[in-house]
Amino acid sequence: MKFNALTTIGATTVLAAAISSVFASTDTASRFERNNPLRVSVMALGGGKVEVTVTNTSRKTARIPNWQLPSAAVESNLFAVSRNGEALRFEGRMVKRGAPTSADYTILRAGRSHRAVVDLGEMYDLSQAGDYTVTFAAPLQWASMSDGKQLRHANGRPMVAQGAPVRLWVDGASAKLAAGMAKDRAKPGAGGSVVGGVTYKGCSSTQISGAGSAVTAARSYSENAKGYLTSGATGPRYTTWFGAYTSSRYSTARQNFANIDTAMDQSGGQITINCGCNQSAFAYVYPTRPYEIFVCRAFWNAKNTGTDSRAGTLIHEMSHFNVVAGTDDHAYGQTAAKNLALTDPARALDNADNHEYFAENTPSQN
Repeated sequence: MKFNALTTIGATTVLAAAISSVFASTDTASRFERNNPLRVSVMALGGGKVEVTVTNTSRKTARIPNWQLPSAAVESNLFAVSRNGEALRFEGRMVKRGAPTSADYTILRAGRSHRAVVDLGEMYDLSQAGDYTVTFAAPLQWASMSDGKQLRHANGRPMVAQGAPVRLWVDGASAKLAAGMAKDRAKPGAGGSVVGGVTYKGCSSTQISGAGSAVTAARSYSENAKGYLTSGATGPRYTTWFGAYTSSRYSTARQNFANIDTAMDQSGGQITINCGCNQSAFAYVYPTRPYEIFVCRAFWNAKNTGTDSRAGTLIHEMSHFNVVAGTDDHAYGQTAAKNLALTDPARALDNADNHEYFAENTPSQN
Protein backbone atom coordinates (compact mmCIF):
# COMPACT_ATOMS: atom_id res chain seq x y z
CA MET A 1 0.00 0.00 0.00
CA LYS A 2 1.15 3.50 -0.71
CA PHE A 3 1.42 6.16 1.98
CA ASN A 4 1.58 9.87 1.28
CA ALA A 5 2.94 12.40 3.74
CA LEU A 6 0.26 14.66 5.18
CA THR A 7 1.59 18.18 4.83
CA THR A 8 0.69 21.46 3.20
CA ILE A 9 4.12 21.93 1.69
CA GLY A 10 5.06 18.39 0.63
CA ALA A 11 6.96 15.36 1.84
CA THR A 12 9.90 17.40 3.12
CA THR A 13 7.99 18.47 6.21
CA VAL A 14 7.19 14.90 7.24
CA LEU A 15 10.70 13.74 6.49
CA ALA A 16 12.08 16.52 8.66
CA ALA A 17 9.66 15.57 11.42
CA ALA A 18 10.74 11.94 11.22
CA ILE A 19 14.43 12.81 11.31
CA SER A 20 13.94 15.18 14.21
CA SER A 21 12.05 12.51 16.19
CA VAL A 22 15.35 11.57 17.83
CA PHE A 23 15.54 15.01 19.38
CA ALA A 24 11.83 15.14 20.18
CA SER A 25 11.93 11.76 21.88
CA THR A 26 15.04 12.79 23.77
CA ASP A 27 13.18 15.87 25.01
CA THR A 28 10.23 13.69 26.02
CA ALA A 29 12.53 11.34 27.84
CA SER A 30 14.27 14.21 29.61
CA ARG A 31 10.93 15.34 30.99
CA PHE A 32 9.31 12.01 31.80
CA GLU A 33 12.06 9.34 31.78
CA ARG A 34 15.21 11.17 32.84
CA ASN A 35 17.09 7.99 33.72
CA ASN A 36 16.09 6.00 30.64
CA PRO A 37 19.21 5.46 28.50
CA LEU A 38 17.23 4.21 25.49
CA ARG A 39 16.31 6.77 22.84
CA VAL A 40 13.92 6.08 19.99
CA SER A 41 13.56 7.53 16.52
CA VAL A 42 10.82 6.66 14.03
CA MET A 43 10.85 7.40 10.31
CA ALA A 44 7.89 6.88 7.95
CA LEU A 45 8.66 4.77 4.89
CA GLY A 46 6.53 3.82 1.92
CA GLY A 47 4.21 0.85 1.73
CA GLY A 48 2.77 1.24 5.22
CA LYS A 49 6.14 0.72 6.87
CA VAL A 50 8.09 2.60 9.52
CA GLU A 51 11.73 2.34 10.47
CA VAL A 52 12.31 2.31 14.23
CA THR A 53 15.74 2.81 15.79
CA VAL A 54 16.44 2.22 19.49
CA THR A 55 19.81 3.55 20.68
CA ASN A 56 21.60 2.87 23.94
CA THR A 57 22.97 6.29 24.88
CA SER A 58 24.63 5.15 28.11
CA ARG A 59 28.15 3.87 28.76
CA LYS A 60 26.78 0.53 29.95
CA THR A 61 25.38 -2.48 28.12
CA ALA A 62 21.61 -2.87 28.02
CA ARG A 63 19.74 -6.21 28.14
CA ILE A 64 16.28 -5.96 26.59
CA PRO A 65 13.71 -8.73 26.01
CA ASN A 66 13.42 -9.33 22.28
CA TRP A 67 9.66 -8.67 22.23
CA GLN A 68 10.19 -5.14 23.59
CA LEU A 69 12.19 -4.17 20.50
CA PRO A 70 10.89 -3.57 16.98
CA SER A 71 11.41 -6.38 14.49
CA ALA A 72 10.08 -7.50 11.14
CA ALA A 73 7.69 -9.84 13.00
CA VAL A 74 6.38 -7.83 15.94
CA GLU A 75 4.63 -10.01 18.52
CA SER A 76 3.81 -7.32 21.06
CA ASN A 77 1.68 -4.20 20.97
CA LEU A 78 4.53 -1.71 20.69
CA PHE A 79 2.73 1.05 18.81
CA ALA A 80 -0.11 3.46 19.37
CA VAL A 81 -1.84 4.02 16.03
CA SER A 82 -4.77 6.37 15.46
CA ARG A 83 -6.73 7.47 12.41
CA ASN A 84 -8.21 10.97 12.41
CA GLY A 85 -7.79 10.98 16.18
CA GLU A 86 -9.45 7.60 16.79
CA ALA A 87 -7.25 4.88 18.33
CA LEU A 88 -6.92 1.61 16.41
CA ARG A 89 -6.78 -1.79 18.06
CA PHE A 90 -3.73 -4.01 17.70
CA GLU A 91 -4.57 -7.03 15.55
CA GLY A 92 -1.31 -8.98 15.74
CA ARG A 93 -0.42 -11.77 18.12
CA MET A 94 -1.25 -11.22 21.79
CA VAL A 95 1.17 -13.51 23.64
CA LYS A 96 1.15 -14.66 27.27
CA ARG A 97 4.78 -14.85 28.34
CA GLY A 98 6.68 -15.97 31.38
CA ALA A 99 9.89 -14.40 32.65
CA PRO A 100 12.48 -14.24 29.86
CA THR A 101 15.41 -16.64 29.71
CA SER A 102 18.90 -15.65 28.58
CA ALA A 103 17.97 -16.61 25.02
CA ASP A 104 15.11 -14.08 25.03
CA TYR A 105 17.34 -11.00 25.44
CA THR A 106 18.95 -8.66 22.94
CA ILE A 107 22.29 -7.27 24.13
CA LEU A 108 22.67 -3.61 23.16
CA ARG A 109 26.14 -2.31 23.91
CA ALA A 110 26.95 1.30 24.77
CA GLY A 111 26.32 3.63 21.86
CA ARG A 112 24.88 0.88 19.66
CA SER A 113 21.48 0.88 17.98
CA HIS A 114 18.85 -1.69 17.15
CA ARG A 115 17.05 -0.89 13.92
CA ALA A 116 14.08 -2.60 12.25
CA VAL A 117 11.51 -1.92 9.56
CA VAL A 118 7.96 -2.72 10.65
CA ASP A 119 4.95 -3.17 8.37
CA LEU A 120 2.09 -1.61 10.32
CA GLY A 121 -0.46 -3.05 7.90
CA GLU A 122 0.23 -6.52 9.30
CA MET A 123 -0.92 -5.48 12.78
CA TYR A 124 -3.46 -2.68 12.36
CA ASP A 125 -6.49 -2.07 10.19
CA LEU A 126 -5.34 0.58 7.72
CA SER A 127 -8.29 -0.05 5.41
CA GLN A 128 -9.65 3.50 5.52
CA ALA A 129 -8.13 6.57 3.95
CA GLY A 130 -7.22 9.26 6.43
CA ASP A 131 -4.68 10.92 8.65
CA TYR A 132 -2.78 8.33 10.72
CA THR A 133 -0.57 9.05 13.71
CA VAL A 134 1.96 6.41 14.80
CA THR A 135 3.90 6.33 18.08
CA PHE A 136 6.34 3.65 19.22
CA ALA A 137 6.03 3.00 22.97
CA ALA A 138 7.48 -0.19 24.49
CA PRO A 139 7.23 -0.89 28.24
CA LEU A 140 10.63 -2.16 29.38
CA GLN A 141 9.68 -4.85 31.90
CA TRP A 142 12.72 -7.04 32.71
CA ALA A 143 15.08 -4.71 30.79
CA SER A 144 18.28 -3.91 32.71
CA MET A 145 21.78 -2.48 32.44
CA SER A 146 25.11 -4.26 32.92
CA ASP A 147 25.40 -2.80 36.44
CA GLY A 148 22.23 -4.70 37.38
CA LYS A 149 19.98 -1.65 37.44
CA GLN A 150 16.47 -2.37 36.20
CA LEU A 151 14.91 0.14 33.81
CA ARG A 152 12.02 1.07 36.06
CA HIS A 153 10.76 3.97 38.12
CA ALA A 154 10.83 4.34 41.90
CA ASN A 155 7.22 3.09 42.08
CA GLY A 156 8.22 -0.16 40.36
CA ARG A 157 6.63 0.61 37.00
CA PRO A 158 8.86 -0.14 33.99
CA MET A 159 10.26 2.72 31.97
CA VAL A 160 8.98 3.13 28.42
CA ALA A 161 11.08 3.41 25.27
CA GLN A 162 9.06 5.98 23.33
CA GLY A 163 9.54 7.93 20.13
CA ALA A 164 7.92 11.09 18.86
CA PRO A 165 4.67 10.62 16.85
CA VAL A 166 4.88 10.32 13.07
CA ARG A 167 1.96 11.41 10.88
CA LEU A 168 0.94 9.54 7.72
CA TRP A 169 -1.76 10.05 5.12
CA VAL A 170 -3.34 6.91 3.65
CA ASP A 171 -4.99 7.51 0.27
CA GLY A 172 -8.00 5.70 -1.19
CA ALA A 173 -6.00 3.29 -3.35
CA SER A 174 -3.82 2.26 -0.41
CA ALA A 175 -6.87 1.77 1.79
CA LYS A 176 -8.45 -0.57 -0.77
CA LEU A 177 -5.37 -2.80 -0.72
CA ALA A 178 -5.25 -2.73 3.07
CA ALA A 179 -8.90 -3.77 3.31
CA GLY A 180 -8.06 -7.14 1.76
CA MET A 181 -5.25 -7.65 4.27
CA ALA A 182 -7.57 -6.82 7.17
CA LYS A 183 -10.18 -9.28 5.90
CA ASP A 184 -7.64 -12.09 5.66
CA ARG A 185 -6.28 -11.25 9.11
CA ALA A 186 -9.73 -11.71 10.66
CA LYS A 187 -10.34 -15.16 9.19
CA PRO A 188 -10.16 -18.04 11.70
CA GLY A 189 -8.27 -21.11 10.62
CA ALA A 190 -10.24 -23.99 9.11
CA GLY A 191 -10.33 -27.66 10.05
CA GLY A 192 -10.03 -29.46 13.35
CA SER A 193 -12.17 -31.97 15.22
CA VAL A 194 -14.75 -31.30 17.92
CA VAL A 195 -14.35 -33.17 21.22
CA GLY A 196 -16.51 -32.37 24.22
CA GLY A 197 -17.84 -29.22 22.55
CA VAL A 198 -14.34 -27.80 21.85
CA THR A 199 -12.57 -27.79 18.48
CA TYR A 200 -8.99 -29.08 18.48
CA LYS A 201 -6.44 -28.48 15.72
CA GLY A 202 -3.18 -30.35 15.43
CA CYS A 203 -3.57 -31.88 18.89
CA SER A 204 -2.66 -35.40 20.01
CA SER A 205 -5.12 -37.44 22.07
CA THR A 206 -3.04 -36.65 25.17
CA GLN A 207 -3.14 -32.93 24.38
CA ILE A 208 -6.90 -33.05 23.78
CA SER A 209 -7.39 -34.66 27.18
CA GLY A 210 -5.13 -32.14 28.94
CA ALA A 211 -6.60 -29.10 27.20
CA GLY A 212 -10.12 -30.38 27.82
CA SER A 213 -9.44 -30.49 31.56
CA ALA A 214 -8.09 -26.94 31.34
CA VAL A 215 -11.25 -25.75 29.58
CA THR A 216 -13.40 -27.30 32.31
CA ALA A 217 -11.33 -25.63 35.04
CA ALA A 218 -11.34 -22.30 33.19
CA ARG A 219 -15.14 -22.42 33.06
CA SER A 220 -15.20 -22.86 36.83
CA TYR A 221 -12.77 -19.95 37.22
CA SER A 222 -14.82 -17.62 35.04
CA GLU A 223 -18.09 -18.58 36.76
CA ASN A 224 -16.56 -17.93 40.19
CA ALA A 225 -15.05 -14.60 39.13
CA LYS A 226 -18.33 -13.48 37.58
CA GLY A 227 -20.20 -14.46 40.75
CA TYR A 228 -17.80 -12.48 42.96
CA LEU A 229 -18.29 -9.33 40.90
CA THR A 230 -22.03 -9.81 40.50
CA SER A 231 -22.31 -9.94 44.29
CA GLY A 232 -20.70 -6.50 44.56
CA ALA A 233 -17.81 -7.74 46.73
CA THR A 234 -14.88 -5.30 47.01
CA GLY A 235 -12.47 -7.23 49.22
CA PRO A 236 -8.72 -7.81 48.85
CA ARG A 237 -9.28 -10.10 45.88
CA TYR A 238 -10.64 -7.18 43.88
CA THR A 239 -8.27 -4.46 45.11
CA THR A 240 -5.17 -6.64 44.73
CA TRP A 241 -5.75 -7.15 41.02
CA PHE A 242 -7.84 -4.16 39.97
CA GLY A 243 -6.88 -1.47 42.46
CA ALA A 244 -8.91 1.07 44.40
CA TYR A 245 -12.65 0.84 43.98
CA THR A 246 -14.64 3.19 41.79
CA SER A 247 -18.09 2.35 40.50
CA SER A 248 -17.09 2.79 36.84
CA ARG A 249 -14.01 0.57 37.08
CA TYR A 250 -15.92 -2.05 39.02
CA SER A 251 -18.61 -2.04 36.34
CA THR A 252 -15.93 -2.64 33.71
CA ALA A 253 -14.50 -5.61 35.63
CA ARG A 254 -17.98 -7.06 36.11
CA GLN A 255 -18.81 -6.76 32.41
CA ASN A 256 -15.46 -8.18 31.37
CA PHE A 257 -16.00 -11.33 33.40
CA ALA A 258 -19.61 -11.65 32.29
CA ASN A 259 -18.28 -11.67 28.73
CA ILE A 260 -15.41 -14.05 29.55
CA ASP A 261 -17.80 -16.47 31.26
CA THR A 262 -20.22 -16.40 28.32
CA ALA A 263 -17.38 -17.06 25.90
CA MET A 264 -15.91 -19.89 27.99
CA ASP A 265 -19.31 -21.57 28.31
CA GLN A 266 -19.67 -22.05 24.56
CA SER A 267 -19.93 -25.75 23.83
CA GLY A 268 -20.71 -26.04 20.14
CA GLY A 269 -17.15 -26.06 18.86
CA GLN A 270 -16.77 -22.27 18.90
CA ILE A 271 -13.72 -22.43 21.21
CA THR A 272 -10.71 -23.73 19.30
CA ILE A 273 -7.52 -25.03 20.89
CA ASN A 274 -4.69 -25.00 18.35
CA CYS A 275 -1.70 -27.13 19.37
CA GLY A 276 0.52 -26.02 16.50
CA CYS A 277 2.66 -23.59 18.52
CA ASN A 278 6.21 -24.65 19.42
CA GLN A 279 7.29 -21.37 21.04
CA SER A 280 8.44 -21.12 24.65
CA ALA A 281 5.50 -18.87 25.59
CA PHE A 282 2.25 -20.03 27.21
CA ALA A 283 -0.16 -19.15 24.41
CA TYR A 284 -1.27 -16.48 21.97
CA VAL A 285 -4.35 -15.29 20.09
CA TYR A 286 -5.25 -12.87 17.34
CA PRO A 287 -7.80 -10.53 18.97
CA THR A 288 -9.93 -10.26 15.81
CA ARG A 289 -10.21 -14.07 15.48
CA PRO A 290 -12.43 -15.41 18.26
CA TYR A 291 -12.20 -17.94 19.77
CA GLU A 292 -9.02 -19.67 18.55
CA ILE A 293 -6.30 -20.06 21.20
CA PHE A 294 -2.82 -21.24 20.19
CA VAL A 295 -1.24 -23.08 23.12
CA CYS A 296 2.56 -23.29 23.36
CA ARG A 297 5.23 -25.13 25.36
CA ALA A 298 4.83 -23.32 28.69
CA PHE A 299 1.10 -24.17 28.62
CA TRP A 300 1.84 -27.89 28.61
CA ASN A 301 4.43 -27.51 31.37
CA ALA A 302 1.97 -25.66 33.65
CA LYS A 303 -0.37 -27.14 36.24
CA ASN A 304 -4.06 -27.33 35.43
CA THR A 305 -5.02 -24.78 38.11
CA GLY A 306 -3.21 -22.24 40.30
CA THR A 307 -0.92 -19.35 39.42
CA ASP A 308 -0.03 -19.21 35.72
CA SER A 309 -1.97 -22.40 35.16
CA ARG A 310 -3.42 -23.90 32.00
CA ALA A 311 -6.92 -22.87 33.07
CA GLY A 312 -5.75 -19.37 33.94
CA THR A 313 -3.96 -19.08 30.62
CA LEU A 314 -7.24 -19.75 28.83
CA ILE A 315 -8.89 -16.95 30.85
CA HIS A 316 -5.97 -14.65 29.96
CA GLU A 317 -6.26 -15.40 26.25
CA MET A 318 -10.06 -15.27 26.15
CA SER A 319 -9.92 -11.77 27.62
CA HIS A 320 -7.87 -10.58 24.62
CA PHE A 321 -10.57 -11.06 22.01
CA ASN A 322 -12.13 -7.77 20.99
CA VAL A 323 -15.62 -9.25 21.24
CA VAL A 324 -14.92 -10.33 24.84
CA ALA A 325 -12.87 -7.79 26.85
CA GLY A 326 -10.23 -6.52 24.39
CA THR A 327 -7.44 -6.58 26.96
CA ASP A 328 -3.78 -5.79 26.29
CA ASP A 329 -0.49 -7.06 27.79
CA HIS A 330 0.83 -4.11 29.78
CA ALA A 331 2.62 -6.24 32.40
CA TYR A 332 3.41 -9.91 33.00
CA GLY A 333 3.57 -11.84 36.27
CA GLN A 334 1.92 -11.45 39.66
CA THR A 335 4.37 -8.87 41.04
CA ALA A 336 4.00 -6.57 38.02
CA ALA A 337 0.23 -7.07 37.90
CA LYS A 338 -0.14 -6.14 41.57
CA ASN A 339 1.98 -3.04 41.06
CA LEU A 340 -0.10 -2.08 38.03
CA ALA A 341 -3.29 -2.31 40.11
CA LEU A 342 -1.71 -0.12 42.78
CA THR A 343 -0.27 2.55 40.49
CA ASP A 344 -2.64 2.52 37.48
CA PRO A 345 -5.98 0.75 38.13
CA ALA A 346 -7.39 1.74 34.75
CA ARG A 347 -4.54 -0.01 32.98
CA ALA A 348 -4.86 -3.02 35.30
CA LEU A 349 -8.43 -3.37 34.02
CA ASP A 350 -6.96 -3.53 30.51
CA ASN A 351 -4.29 -6.09 31.40
CA ALA A 352 -4.87 -9.77 30.64
CA ASP A 353 -2.67 -11.10 33.47
CA ASN A 354 -4.70 -9.12 36.04
CA HIS A 355 -7.82 -10.89 34.80
CA GLU A 356 -6.08 -14.25 34.95
CA TYR A 357 -4.81 -13.75 38.50
CA PHE A 358 -8.18 -12.48 39.69
CA ALA A 359 -9.77 -15.64 38.29
CA GLU A 360 -7.10 -18.02 39.63
CA ASN A 361 -7.26 -16.31 43.04
CA THR A 362 -4.05 -17.97 44.27
CA PRO A 363 -3.44 -17.55 47.15
CA SER A 364 -7.15 -17.32 47.93
CA GLN A 365 -8.54 -13.92 48.99
CA ASN A 366 -12.05 -12.76 49.80
